[in-house]
Amino acid sequence: MSAMSATIPFSVVVFDLDGTLIDSARDMTRVLNRTLSRFARPALTEEQVRGMVGDGSAALVRHAFAATGDALTDAALQPALDDYLDAYFHDDEPPTLYPGVPETLAGLADSGVKLGLCTNKPERITRKLLDTLDLLPLFGALAGGDTLPVKKPDGRHLSWVVEALGGGNAAMVGDNRNDVKAARAAGVPVVAMTYGYPRMPVQELGADILLDRIADLPDALRRLGA
Repeated sequence: MSAMSATIPFSVVVFDLDGTLIDSARDMTRVLNRTLSRFARPALTEEQVRGMVGDGSAALVRHAFAATGDALTDAALQPALDDYLDAYFHDDEPPTLYPGVPETLAGLADSGVKLGLCTNKPERITRKLLDTLDLLPLFGALAGGDTLPVKKPDGRHLSWVVEALGGGNAAMVGDNRNDVKAARAAGVPVVAMTYGYPRMPVQELGADILLDRIADLPDALRRLGA
C-alpha cells in the first residue's frame, strides 16, 4: 500500500459523469439538434441544453421538445427518445474530458481507492464513452440511468454502486443537486465540482466541499474524512 493510500480516508469514491468527468454539453447539443431537426423542430443552443442536463435522457428529450414547440405526449416520447439515443450511441465525436481527470482517477486507483460511476446517462452510452476515453478499466462498478429501477436523486442508485465495490467508507463526487441529494439519501459525503451543470448557484447545492479543479480532489477527500 502506497503512502498516498494511507492518507485517503475513503475506500470507495463514486463519480458522476456529465459535468464532473466530461464536458458533454456540446456533444448532447449536437446530437439533440440532429433529432430535433428530424422532427421538424428548431435547434437549441448549448447554453439551453446545459440547463436541461442531469435528469436522464428521457427528461432531456422532453425538455428539448417543450422548449421548441408543443410538449411531447407519452406516445410521441419514445420515437424521439429512440432517435436521440441511437444517434448518441453512434456519434463519432470524442467526448471532452475536464482537465486533470485521467491523472486524478489513475492516482486514486493506484492508491488503492475503488472507483465507481453513478450517472443518469444510459449505461450503454456511458460505457462506450468511457471506453473511448480509455477510462472504463478504472471503474469497478458502473450504474447508468437505466441500470436499475431507480436513478439519482434516489440514494439507492448510489448505494448500489458502493455495495458493488464491496462497501466501506465512501464519498460521492458530482456537479448538481441530484448528486448531492443521492449522497445525502445514501448517507455519503459529497464533493461538488463548480464547472459542471448545476442549474442553480453552486453554493446552494449543499455539498460538503466545492472544488474548481478535480486535481484538488485527493486533498479534498483527506479534509472530508479527517
